Amino acid sequence: LSFTEFSCSFFFFFFFFFIESLKNPQNLSASPHLDGLREENARLKYRLNILKRSLQDERSHCTKYMMNINQQLQEIFGEAIRASCPELDNPPLAVTPNQQAKFGDYQCNSAMRCIRPLYTEIIISFIYYMLFLSHFFFLSSGFINIHLKRTFVSKLLSNLLVNGVQPPPLASRKKVVVDFSSPNIAKEMHVGHLRSTIIGDSMCRLFEFLGYDVLRLNHVGDWGTQFGMLIAHLQDKFPNYLDVCPPISDLQAFYKESKKRFDEEEDFKRRAYQCVVKLQSKEPDFIKAWNLICDVSRKEFQKVYSCLDIQIIERGESFYQDMMTAVVKEFEEKGLVELDEGRKIVFAPGQSIPLTIVKSDGGYTYDTSDLAALRQRIFDEKADVIIYVTDSGQGTHFQVVFAAAQMIGWYDPQVTRVEHAGFGVVLGEDKKKFKTRSGDTVRLMDLLDEGLKRSMDKLKEKDRDKVLTLEELTKAQTSVAFGCIKYADLSHNRINDYVFSFDKMLDDRGNTAAYLLYAFTRIRSIARLANIDDATLRKAAETTEVLLDHEKEWKLGKCILRFPEILQKILDDLLLHTLCDYLYELATTFTEFYDSCYCVEKDRQTGEVVKVNMWRMLLCEATAAIMAKGFDILGINPVQRM
Repeated sequence: LSFTEFSCSFFFFFFFFFIESLKNPQNLSASPHLDGLREENARLKYRLNILKRSLQDERSHCTKYMMNINQQLQEIFGEAIRASCPELDNPPLAVTPNQQAKFGDYQCNSAMRCIRPLYTEIIISFIYYMLFLSHFFFLSSGFINIHLKRTFVSKLLSNLLVNGVQPPPLASRKKVVVDFSSPNIAKEMHVGHLRSTIIGDSMCRLFEFLGYDVLRLNHVGDWGTQFGMLIAHLQDKFPNYLDVCPPISDLQAFYKESKKRFDEEEDFKRRAYQCVVKLQSKEPDFIKAWNLICDVSRKEFQKVYSCLDIQIIERGESFYQDMMTAVVKEFEEKGLVELDEGRKIVFAPGQSIPLTIVKSDGGYTYDTSDLAALRQRIFDEKADVIIYVTDSGQGTHFQVVFAAAQMIGWYDPQVTRVEHAGFGVVLGEDKKKFKTRSGDTVRLMDLLDEGLKRSMDKLKEKDRDKVLTLEELTKAQTSVAFGCIKYADLSHNRINDYVFSFDKMLDDRGNTAAYLLYAFTRIRSIARLANIDDATLRKAAETTEVLLDHEKEWKLGKCILRFPEILQKILDDLLLHTLCDYLYELATTFTEFYDSCYCVEKDRQTGEVVKVNMWRMLLCEATAAIMAKGFDILGINPVQRM
């Protein structure tokens, strides 16, 4: 320890002993009391040493990883409170950013009210060990206002510029399974699949950036009785399908034709049921027919995934068919199955609705399939986190499935996180379920094509076609179109319904992707227009101190460093609109900074650069780096010129 650190520790223990003695001076000579104080002192020394080691570890990582300042403060205050007040059993604790800058940068307000006033000074003395805090203010109402050192914030910004946007290191690399998108084979993807696909992909990107091992799964509906009628119709319409690949261009129409025949023709219905039996028996000709139908759907799905830059592994209901028998047997062997009019059902604790794991005709159900999928992900994939991204209407179903899995002992929710991330429906501008004028469900590819058309119209409206090359214009069109569609979804609380409006999402004012993409392009252009290349900026990051003397510089610097806090919050609640709100706040904070602080000073007559304030250029670069990573997590691809 340095002399300063040793002095702080010595002062703290002396101060603690002195205060305790003053409380009961008549007992100073009492041996039991002195023994108690010595024991207390030894315990506090032990806790302080743990804290010191933790802080030293953090400092060793500080040069590479971004620090979650809020989390650090939580740990420090928590340790200080527990050390000073051992009689408090798990005291509540919250450290939050201060809403008013004049009261400091952060505020601790949870545990102070339940602590003896005498201990407040002890806690503050304990925390003063942290060299990145400039001072505290303790208020009688129970708040502690925390002020950060400007030199500390400057150092963290320099680390960010030198090492890039690096998340805090994980204690252990956990396995995460995200189940999302999940369209049905033989049906086209529609606007209802948009939210699951966009939200699920963004969640995966977040976990991947933070260092988790992520498995992206597409639980497609590729099994069931509907395939009987599809195969029977395939046999009639393309009798040589085994030798010649059938030219099915419109699978949706093909599905409607087979469904109409199934409803109207008894002989066709009978053959369809026979086809289901043969498919489930895995007869080769029927498996080939099934694969042909699935392949046509996969090609259509991939068009959507390519547009939206979605990476996903297909693992449909068929994957779990052979596991269902074992699942039913396990529930039966543990005496958890009840018979109900020929059905086999399972009641989970606290749930009023049972799961039907075997139908009266002996077939399995979606309940059986979802139980088998969950079991496979827990035991075979060894997942630590499993997230299902579907509409909120399936919330009750998953609640029962999770309860049954816990009841049978598959997982402990304190150890394995299994969660349904539900979302609301997409509404039209009339606030009704989003449909075409004819009342049909909106095809997702039609929606994406319309987005491309609208974004090009917007770019031409701003005369960008006159300054960009054709290649640049096409890239900008794609970036704006798909970026705006994704951001419009992700910027709303996923739990709520949201209104789909091209006019609103393409508006370059307010919290939209259009505004943020233009802001990002503007920030990136500052160095280019000042003829400062990347090599110069990299060298400046290593040698130039980031000054934060101006209030707008200070505000922007602190906003940049809140990025890890934002990601941690999303990790906890899976609400991605928090990231969108943060990026909008960062962009508007940057605008305040740029309007008040000259980064590049030019001659008013010639326009030539006469002075570059390099520390401010570095703030521009740090802002752009955070925005770029935020876009990446949201699945948005910005372009250099727009």
